[in-house]
This record gives sequence, C-alpha cells and structure tokens, in this order.
Amino acid sequence: MIWNEKIETMDREAVRAIQLERLRETMKRAYRVPFYKERMDKIGMKPEDFKTFEDLQKMPFTVKTDLRDHYPYGLFAEPMENIVRIHASSGTTGKPIVAGYTRNDLENWAECIARLITAAGARRSDIAQISFGYGLFTGALGLHYGLEKIGAAVVPISSGNTERQINLMRDFGSTVLVATPSYAMHMAEVAERMGAMKDIKLRVGLFGAEASTEEMRAKLEEKWGIIATENYGLTEVMGPGVAGECECKKGMHINEDHFFCEIINPETGEVLPEGEQGEMVITTLTKEGMPMIRYRTRDITRLITEKCACGRTSLRMEKCKGRSDDMLIIRGVNVFPSQIESVLLGIKEIGPHYEIEVDRENYMDKIEVKVELIESSLLDNFAELENLRRSIMARLRVVCQLDIPVKLVSPNTLKRFEGKAKRVVDRRKD
Repeated sequence: MIWNEKIETMDREAVRAIQLERLRETMKRAYRVPFYKERMDKIGMKPEDFKTFEDLQKMPFTVKTDLRDHYPYGLFAEPMENIVRIHASSGTTGKPIVAGYTRNDLENWAECIARLITAAGARRSDIAQISFGYGLFTGALGLHYGLEKIGAAVVPISSGNTERQINLMRDFGSTVLVATPSYAMHMAEVAERMGAMKDIKLRVGLFGAEASTEEMRAKLEEKWGIIATENYGLTEVMGPGVAGECECKKGMHINEDHFFCEIINPETGEVLPEGEQGEMVITTLTKEGMPMIRYRTRDITRLITEKCACGRTSLRMEKCKGRSDDMLIIRGVNVFPSQIESVLLGIKEIGPHYEIEVDRENYMDKIEVKVELIESSLLDNFAELENLRRSIMARLRVVCQLDIPVKLVSPNTLKRFEGKAKRVVDRRKD
C-alpha cells in the first residue's frame, strides 16, 4: 500500500523539478536568518542565484555547533508568533539543539510519517503502542501524529515501566510497536519472563532513534514474530520522517520532496557520486520555522538509485553504518560499534546486550567488549566458556582487523536502556 501515490511514484525528472523549485523558496526563507544571510553575502550570492544543485554546493556546511552557538532561537526564520511547537535534544554534551515548527511544518511532518509507516506496513486498523519517551524528544510526537493521520489508534504510553507496557500491550491488543531497537529487545525479555508472549498480537515494529544492524533486526523479528522496519530522522532537520523502510527492507525511502540529500567525503567535504558511501548531508525543502542548509548529519550511508520492488521511485538510503564522529580509532584501526554488534548478534550462546569499553594505558589505546551469556550455567564450565570467548575474539578479528578482548558476564548484568542505548564507554577523553 502507498500513502501518497502521486508523490511516491513520481518520475525522477518531476522529483528534481519540485526539489529545485522548493530549494529556491528555501533559500529565500533562509536569507531572513542573519546566520545564512551572512554566508550568502560572503560568497556573493542572493537567494535568486541558486538555480541548480551545483549552486547549492557553494554554500558552506551547517554543523551542530552552529545550532548551539545560536541557542535557542537564533536560526528561526519565522517570528515566535508563527512558531507553534518547540522541540530540543537532550543537551547532554552541551547546549541542546532547539527546533521550531510552524503549523505547516507540523502538517508536513505528519504527512512524511504517514508515508513511511504505511510503507512499513502500518494500517488504519492498527493499534500502535508508542514506547518512545514523550517530551522535547522528536520521536514520540513525530510518530504519534503520523499514526493518527493514517487513522491508527495510538497508545501514548511513553517509555519505562516495562511490565506495565507488556500488560497493556496484551490487554489493548497492540499490533504496532514504536521504540528504539534496544528497548524493544529489553521489552521482549520482560515479556518472555512474564509468560506473555503467547498473548501478544504485534505484527509491525517501527524502530528508530538509534542505529542498529541486520543482526539486531533478525533478533527482534525472531523474538516478537514481527516485521521490523527502521526509520530515520534527526531533530535538526525535523525529527523522524526523513526516510524509512518499506516492507521490502532494501533501504530507507527518502521523502525527497521535503529533503535534498547529498553524500560527501567526511574528511574533505567533497560531494561524492550517487552510490558511493560517505556522510549524509541534508537540506530541508519545506521547513518554515527553521530551514537547514547543507546540514552535516555525521551519519555514514550511501544512496540507492535502483527502483524498489514496492513501486516507489524515491532514492533510498542504506542503514547507517555508523557516525563519522562515533568511529573509534584503536591503535590506528578504524572500528565502528556496528561492526562489533554484527558479530555478537550472530552467536547463539550470547545475548543482544553488550558494552564496549575503550581506555588508554601507558599511552596505548585498549578496547574490551563485555557481553552477556544466555545461560548462566556456562559460567560453570571453564573450558567451554574459554572456547566461546576465543571464538568470539576470532570473529571480531576477521571483521574489525583488530584483536579485541572479550569478557563474558552473567545474564541480566549489563545496563538496559529505555531510550537510545549507550554502548560505548570511552575513558580516553577523561
């Protein structure tokens, strides 16, 4: 099923025409913002001079520190009387990222979500349990209004109190789950302990807010008996709704009439040809409250140009391999946490919860992975335990090209997360 067939199956030339038209309007709007006006003036261009996407490449990138430097409203293109919603990031590493929305922004946001959740298999007849935390975080309310737009019944339970979540999921007959992959995995463990799985009616998982691997998807589908799909977005450009998977699960369809995406070399800033892997850069095309011009997401992915079997013609983005600023450099070797996860989740004796610890000793980087066993009885057999540990290390060596020590711990000893999982503890910064 396709929510907006006219837009989602449009031919490529028509998509480009809409993008160019909306880009020109966006540059006019951005010129109201002193930050962007100064940048356009510096390169000697006015909004009407942006006639091609090559012209857009003359603009410098916008980065996260730009938003923090203009906290809270310095990048808004509309007066506060036209702003009807404010969202923000947690601000755990500095001033929070603030985003402002006009009424049209909220309507466009709901439309973007409606397309993506319909592509993932959500329907008007569904009962959707939203287990994202409600508040300034964009995830919960973003999915909430999109689900209501397609006519689904929404259960705005938020995150936490997991046993109650499972009880209501069973009693209400929830068929769609919205959560982070890590919290959905934790919920599955709790449901199994409660003996509730046989009464659960979930059929679709709409997961996001953190990167996950194909191995994590497989675990979630096995545990819940669902179709698990991923969606993508970030507060700086809107929230969830930038892209999302259809039931084919061959990449996330981008809402191209609302977002123009580039892939760049994260080290040089050079725009790469379609199909090459690099860092995603996004320009908003319809955002009124706070337009973003060439925002560096730091997410590593590539764009897929082949037509999808679902019939949609939009560009797709691959699952993010990781973030350019999350990549660990250990003794000169580049390691993404997602590489480690892909190895761990393929081993049946260990669970899906893990922790990566990085430190420095005698001026040398060191790394260790802690992972839970499925059965505590394995702790009683040293030889079997050591064979498992060595086997995991050998697989990590093949994938990461690095010797990574592994520590096997008892079940249910590592921290669980209700929101975004924090898998890496990097003490080198201390």
